[in-house]
Amino acid sequence: MYTNALIDEKSPYLRQHARNPVQWLPWGPAAFEKSRLENKPIFLSVGYSTCHWCHVMAHESFEDEKTAEVLNRYFVPVKVDREERPDVDRIYMLFVQATTGSGGWPMSVWLTPELKPFFGGTYFPPDNRYGRPGFRDLLQHLARVWQDERPSVESSSANVTEQLRAIAEGKTSAQRLDKQLFESAYWQFRRSFDNRWGGFGGAPKFPRPAALLYLLRYAFTERNEEALEMVTRTLGGMAAGGMHDHLGGGFHRYSVDERWFVPHFEKMLYDQAQLVVAYLEAFQVTRDQSFSRTAERILRYVLRDLTDAEGGFYSGEDADSTDPENPKAHREGAFYVWRKREIDEILGPDAERFCRHYGVHADGNVENDPQGEFQGFNILFEEFAADSAEKSAELAADDFQVAREKLFLRREGRPRPHLDNKVLTSWNGLMISAFVKAGGILNNPEYTNAGRKALEFLLSNMLDPESTALLRRYCEGEAAIPGFADDYAFLAAALLDTFEATGEARYLVLAFRLATEGLAHFEDAERGGFFSTREGSADMLLRMKDDYDGAEPSANSVAVDVLLRLAHWTGRNELYERAERGLVHFGSKVQSQPTMAPQLLSSLGRYLNPPEQIVIRCADGESDTDAVQRVAQANRAEYRPYSAVLVITDTQSKSLAELAPALSSLDRKRTATLYRCRNLTCELPEQLG
Repeated sequence: MYTNALIDEKSPYLRQHARNPVQWLPWGPAAFEKSRLENKPIFLSVGYSTCHWCHVMAHESFEDEKTAEVLNRYFVPVKVDREERPDVDRIYMLFVQATTGSGGWPMSVWLTPELKPFFGGTYFPPDNRYGRPGFRDLLQHLARVWQDERPSVESSSANVTEQLRAIAEGKTSAQRLDKQLFESAYWQFRRSFDNRWGGFGGAPKFPRPAALLYLLRYAFTERNEEALEMVTRTLGGMAAGGMHDHLGGGFHRYSVDERWFVPHFEKMLYDQAQLVVAYLEAFQVTRDQSFSRTAERILRYVLRDLTDAEGGFYSGEDADSTDPENPKAHREGAFYVWRKREIDEILGPDAERFCRHYGVHADGNVENDPQGEFQGFNILFEEFAADSAEKSAELAADDFQVAREKLFLRREGRPRPHLDNKVLTSWNGLMISAFVKAGGILNNPEYTNAGRKALEFLLSNMLDPESTALLRRYCEGEAAIPGFADDYAFLAAALLDTFEATGEARYLVLAFRLATEGLAHFEDAERGGFFSTREGSADMLLRMKDDYDGAEPSANSVAVDVLLRLAHWTGRNELYERAERGLVHFGSKVQSQPTMAPQLLSSLGRYLNPPEQIVIRCADGESDTDAVQRVAQANRAEYRPYSAVLVITDTQSKSLAELAPALSSLDRKRTATLYRCRNLTCELPEQLG
């Protein structure tokens, strides 16, 4: 049995490779020093523990003794978990995308001892196939090039590094922050919208909730029904498709086809968090309960399968698992797919109707299966027309709940996919926001309490209360890795959402400190915006500003929104000015590529629209009375993306006096009192009760 230096790491991904014959080292000084002393280039392999093709390459190459021998002899092999170190991943992914035109994981990059890249790609097969060079042949070729042409390699890598630096810095020009900029992405999303299945573009299709949330805001401010239709058709198509886990709740990572049918089966926390918010907001706008039910199924999945006993949320579940029919086989989707005969056995006389509804066939329902993994199996999929009367009736009644529960119980006996049990601050911030928003919109304290429990877990384990220094990752009792800009921004947003859900002043205070003291370490005070990493990080080739709202929103988009919300509650103009600098800095890039940053455009919408606050002032112990709860719930149920509903007691009001004096000054009259305010300039108060 082989063992390498990854055996002492906490990352599930790194530990998956701890018994490879490859002598992996973690990213850090030991690897860099070994590269310098031995004059060997670094082979950097980046992935994550629930990544299907990472597993494939590991099995084909990193577990192979002959390939390991070449790697160990000519290179310093280094493994990085992209979820622990997004800063490392982001830099070298920029290189791979710039030089190959595409990116993905596993990412494979060869570096000089000075950490400058000179060759890269993603998955490499063990031998020549798929139009890609064989990995072992490539290793031997690069080893010869390093030995025979090293000066040329080093010169080329230095030039490439300067080009990357120029790309990362970018050229920006002043951009007017106006309605035209806010509207710019709508027209591009409209051109690429799939009118039949929803979503944007062709296969593969990704959920990208940030785009849907932007379109909801556009529909609201512009009274545009077409934008709303794009959102509802996309969410409806996804919920009907195989990308949705119809039995256990939650969504898989993406669909390999245009109709949301065949998914890549991994489940990631950040998708669940953002999709909860998208479905809840669609429910607020339309009052269609199929959207709220889908959101609740996601929340139940997270509570059941992705929640630590102490309250934190795990990172995700693998696409692959052991085949229940063949325990020696490990394949993608094995946990989720069904043979028709098994459904017939479980459901008996109800099977025929269930199978018709979910597209189940005796010989399987997956026609385009290039890997042959789903032959004879069925992916549950509501295959009738998306806008049919049958769908409306079936979903309204939810007639298949009992059948789904029976299948779910049988499925629970199968070998489960691997669980990535690390707790990431940024992703937990997204999930906390989803839970506390759900608690308010659906009037369900269980969800609010789950969000608060996770938040308290982070505050206890990841945050230094004196310095506001934040850590990124918690796993098996160990908190480690200094936080990045997204950790600070997403946690600050979660604190603000929890403040608005509970009225507890300390959450507003902590959000303010994270935004002012914490994010200050990342801010470009001269040009605006936030770098992903702190200044002076010794293991970073360059500093980058994350500005793409993809699978996750960018740190900059969320930070701008946090600063605007804090400015609205506290009245501090310097927060508003910092947000404005960030919007101006990225404005010209967004103008030329509008769909790159829909979350930033949502933040621009907040900047352009006067904020509305609905504040209910009540006595201590009065916040749970029927009158207060009825009014608060009625307002939280409405879709008003740039407003906030807050219930604060006398004690909470006093705690807000220093940070938010205008808010604290709203007096309670004889009974609970309602204030409707714009930018904390309020109409005459209304008494409740």
